Amino acid sequence: MATQANQSNQVEQSKILAAGTTAPDFALRSAPDKTMRLSEQRGRPIILAFYPADWSPVCGDQMALYNEILPDFREYGADLLGISVDGAWCHAAFARDRRLHFPLLSDFEPKGAVSRMYGAYRTQDGFSERALFVLDRDGVVRWSYLSPVNVNPGADGILNALESLTPRSPAFSTPAQVHP
Repeated sequence: MATQANQSNQVEQSKILAAGTTAPDFALRSAPDKTMRLSEQRGRPIILAFYPADWSPVCGDQMALYNEILPDFREYGADLLGISVDGAWCHAAFARDRRLHFPLLSDFEPKGAVSRMYGAYRTQDGFSERALFVLDRDGVVRWSYLSPVNVNPGADGILNALESLTPRSPAFSTPAQVHP
């Protein structure tokens, strides 16, 4: 029997884009004078990390963790994009302060439009959920996760999803034949 908390989490999980969904395209500011379009990133896995706000303790820890393990993501050929409703100038200051080496995209105006497309906007609070998406090379969501807003979701789910996108060598995917 599922507990009420589990039932609530299942309802919350179902509102973000599910695996198998083509990721909606978007263009967001990656700097005050630069725009990044998701469709231009096709051809490699993409991690979308929606988060509530720069400068909050949990968000700062989450982005710092992803920055630290960025080489692990890149071993899978994946790029990471952080997304929140903060403005491009705020992102620039936050990225500089935290020495982040991946783009932070501003879902500022119209506020939360991209977060809404992904089912990752908290209307009652006016900011993005803490939601993660791993897209394959063709822009299809292969894994998504909605974390409680006050919990750093870590990176295990992302790494497992990236691992599942990695082609297996035939030598490892078929049982060895034994010859008498």
